[in-house]
Amino acid sequence: MATAVSGGTGFVGSNIVRMLAERGHRVVSLDIAPPNEMVLKYLGPWEDQINFVEVDILDTDALKAVAESSVMDGVDRIIHAAVYTSTLPETERDDSKRIIDVNVGCTINLLEMARGISAKRFLYVSSGGVYRGQGGPGKVLTEDLPLLPESFYGVTKFASEGITKRYGELHDLETVSVRLSSPYGPMERATDYRIKMGILYDWTRSVVWGEPIHVPAQVGGGDWMFVTDKAEAIATVSDAPVLEHSMYNITQGDPTSLEGLMDAFRQAEPSVEFTGPGAGGGVAPWDQGRMGVSRLRSLGFRPKYNIVTGVAEYIKWRREFPFLD
Repeated sequence: MATAVSGGTGFVGSNIVRMLAERGHRVVSLDIAPPNEMVLKYLGPWEDQINFVEVDILDTDALKAVAESSVMDGVDRIIHAAVYTSTLPETERDDSKRIIDVNVGCTINLLEMARGISAKRFLYVSSGGVYRGQGGPGKVLTEDLPLLPESFYGVTKFASEGITKRYGELHDLETVSVRLSSPYGPMERATDYRIKMGILYDWTRSVVWGEPIHVPAQVGGGDWMFVTDKAEAIATVSDAPVLEHSMYNITQGDPTSLEGLMDAFRQAEPSVEFTGPGAGGGVAPWDQGRMGVSRLRSLGFRPKYNIVTGVAEYIKWRREFPFLD
């Protein structure tokens, strides 16, 4: 089996490439950024199964040339994971056109590639960010919930979901989208398309440097999922013989409060110290609802990590890889 992955040198993308290779796929990584030493080391054990193709997927001519090249021979699945993760208000304001170009334009270009090579399945990697503003205490955010995202990030992800579904209907292409909750773990780092790091990136960095963890006053809990679990869930959807739905949440299914996160770090690193206005605890439990996970569970997927074992594994990876930045 052969699968092409856009954004294959990025945070989530490199983990998808690795997971597919572990499952025996030949993988074509499509990315505007060439694989650096960090990527090559992380994917080194599977280098014979991976072809890295440096291409701007906004460039339709360049993408067409790749589609017609021998590297795409036998590719019958495309996973579109490339994205401009633009969650900061100032980025949204200053880079509006680029956000739309990358997050919508690239989706259309990859769908055209899938149609051109007669792919069997196209998987679009969307985001739980489309649910923003829909949560509430005890609420389950299911895949069929009516949505009206407000940020450019949420709007472009939601639009690409609809474009993906309609392309499939019009062009006899099996399509599916997955909505990711917040990933954490190996290979998260700053790039031109990922500017804001997650809280677990910052906290694990403090741990490996032997520094106290600063907890701001406004920080809260989150719906975090270890990135290798997330990659395996995506591969499970991509490889499933039959899909009953066109949309699947990819989530741990068990959001973590701020106090729960602090406790996970204490269990992983008993000597850790917390400072800052939020370090005293006593915050309200997670009340933003949770993404429904029943569709993903129906495919037989179960995560290997919870927040405690995931934090411990992340710290271990940072030290042993090593990645201390």
